[in-house]
Amino acid sequence: MQSHSSEQEGGVALKHYGAMALRWSLVLIFLWYGFMKFTAYEAKGIAPLVMHSPLLSWAYNLLGERGFATALGIVEITIGVLIALRPFSARASGIGSCAAIVAFITTLTFLLTTPGVWQEGYGFPYLSGPIGQFLIKDVVLLAASIWTAGEALAAARMRTA
Repeated sequence: MQSHSSEQEGGVALKHYGAMALRWSLVLIFLWYGFMKFTAYEAKGIAPLVMHSPLLSWAYNLLGERGFATALGIVEITIGVLIALRPFSARASGIGSCAAIVAFITTLTFLLTTPGVWQEGYGFPYLSGPIGQFLIKDVVLLAASIWTAGEALAAARMRTA
């Protein structure tokens, strides 16, 4: 019976550290990618994704390559900061995680709109290396965002109840 209890404790600890790893990896990704958006290199890199997107091409056309990238960088940094506020404000972190959900759903639409996502000569389901494989990771990031949003908003609700 003792080993069963220690296994449960180990599972609880892993669950706790896994939750922290999910949240803080989202923070790292949003801050890192957000700050990269202020560089010409990254602005040029995201151009093929956003210029073909029915959701974002209007903003790209309005703001231009660097202006759009800068605006997106500000949004991403804001999302990262909001998620990081979890120790201080579960509500703010939940709002940031909800914004992350929207961000990752948006980037996943690029799988349908960006030329070069599917391996030339093979098509679906063969993802190309540079674009398709880069985008598909957002499925896991979307799932992490959904979990962190649920956790943080449930905690915020418990505090107000």
